[in-house]
Amino acid sequence: MSTRDRIVSASTELFGRQGYAGTGIKAILAASDAPFGSLYHFFPGGKEALGAEAIRVGGATYRELVEAFFGVGCDVVGSTRQFFDAAAEMIEATDFADACPIATVALEVSSVSEPMRQAAAEAFESWLAVLRRRFGEAGIEPSRAGELAIELFCALEGAFLLSRATRDKTPILVAGRAATRSVEAAVRPAVPATA
Repeated sequence: MSTRDRIVSASTELFGRQGYAGTGIKAILAASDAPFGSLYHFFPGGKEALGAEAIRVGGATYRELVEAFFGVGCDVVGSTRQFFDAAAEMIEATDFADACPIATVALEVSSVSEPMRQAAAEAFESWLAVLRRRFGEAGIEPSRAGELAIELFCALEGAFLLSRATRDKTPILVAGRAATRSVEAAVRPAVPATA
């Protein structure tokens, strides 16, 4: 792995765990085993430029994870359940340290850094696009597919927040059951009652 890639990888992990402001340049360089001048060599815009790149890289990695669960031709109901179950297992396995690689930073910088806000918005939109496509392929009407993608995204992000704060995976499991019911209802609308 190149020095630049090590810096970005370390930044993505540290920002996700400690936040943007809580992560110093020295910590990033130590975690990436990079010489001091290398950060500014690769990122002349400094920490903000590095932050935007870390968001883009973390966003792409997470999009690939969403695509792994919601692949072409998937059963969107089963995929939703599995996605939330895996998220609950992951957060517990990391001792509630790892969750969304973008949310921690996005909450912190959205009102103070336009480049980082834009990078986060693009990352989130790429995840929503995957969900909208899969829901559409499952026969869900386009506007409902878009709403449902946002519902799942917000349910997961909120559940991550509560799980990290309480150190309990239950919020993710509860959110997952609700999300699964929503997807199932959208895929299999209720049969009209007969007279």
